[in-house]
Amino acid sequence: MTFVVTENCIRCKYTDCVDVCPTDCFHEGPNFLVINPETCIDCSLCVAECPADAIFDEKDLPVDQRHFIQLNADLSQIWPVIDSTSNPMPEAEQWVDQPDKLQFLER
Repeated sequence: MTFVVTENCIRCKYTDCVDVCPTDCFHEGPNFLVINPETCIDCSLCVAECPADAIFDEKDLPVDQRHFIQLNADLSQIWPVIDSTSNPMPEAEQWVDQPDKLQFLER
């Protein structure tokens, strides 16, 4: 199993989760973070740190977010590793918990 970053991270990109990750499994895109399933050790430390509640255990993913399993796997192969925190997106507070954000994902 692995942990998966889901839609609520899009246009927010809080990086609190990155600081607690012991394996540097997070990868950063323009407005989204993903977890590399090959380097995630299932420690779950990141879940509690995510202010957007966007990280789930793969087995606990809501049905409408299951496509993020493959999206995390694919994008982690092309985006660079992020190993330290940075500021969230400028309008993160306005975008957190907004539905239907997949259309805004920048690759």
